[in-house]
Amino acid sequence: MTTQSRPAAPNILCVGMPVRDLVFRVDNVPARGNKMRATHFTAYSGGNALNAAVAISRLGSRVLMSGPMGHSGEKVAEQIFEDLAREGIDGSAMVQMPGLVTPISSIMIDRTGERTIVTYRDPRMWEVTLPDTDELLKDRDALLTESRCGFVRDLCFEAKRRGIPVVLDADRAMPLDEGLLQASTHIVFSAEALHATTGTGDDVAALRTIAALTPAFVGVTNGAGGMTWLENGKVRHMAAFSVAAVDTLGAGDVFHGAFTVAIAEGQSIEAAMRFSAAAAALKCTRHGGAFGSPQRAEVEAFLAESAMPQLA
Repeated sequence: MTTQSRPAAPNILCVGMPVRDLVFRVDNVPARGNKMRATHFTAYSGGNALNAAVAISRLGSRVLMSGPMGHSGEKVAEQIFEDLAREGIDGSAMVQMPGLVTPISSIMIDRTGERTIVTYRDPRMWEVTLPDTDELLKDRDALLTESRCGFVRDLCFEAKRRGIPVVLDADRAMPLDEGLLQASTHIVFSAEALHATTGTGDDVAALRTIAALTPAFVGVTNGAGGMTWLENGKVRHMAAFSVAAVDTLGAGDVFHGAFTVAIAEGQSIEAAMRFSAAAAALKCTRHGGAFGSPQRAEVEAFLAESAMPQLA
């Protein structure tokens, strides 16, 4: 008798702009002009795509990371490479930009787990030329990228042409004629970005506006308010898992990473949403940004033990 082997883990490309996060834990975010002592301080690598890559790797998939970062020899860049290697992420496709510094964020996390962020990115970072397209897309099962990264449009269009799912983490306002909306197969907005992009605060109306512009799957995450998406023209909503959050930093990125894994594995949208919500919920119970991401076994155990979130 032969035993059927498990399929190989998905091979996923993440393209984005890594950031060095300086994280301060405070009781409350100080008012303008005030001073406050932090209770804890940590520095680690971040950025939407990098955070998603950490989640993807911990969920058992292979990851190649690409995008611009600071010049060769920069200490921050070296720390990011060390973090990627520690997480089992291939950083060989990263592009170090001569004379530029890696983006940096100052982040305050209050006692409710909510985060407040200020980030600096040199505008010249967007002038990056990515490595060869064929090499980046070779044997990939999915591509995840950030909505701020216009330099990835052509790569996304080519991935889509080759039948590779392209997941867009839409966490900033975009013009409605942004090419990434057409270049993606799956677009998941944050609620703030969706409302700013469409000019309406109604999730369903906003999703329908985006759906009229692209054949891609469109959805939105709203933190503890759950997820809403359009499926075959119908509105679907799934409640979030109820957890005691201590740190929401990176939770949306973990959601997108888990969602990309699920899509690459061929899971249904409903299953992908549930899987991603579980991964993000577990991350919120731990400090460390995306480095609080759960392992695959933890997510599966959480799903087995938790009541299924309400689906409408």
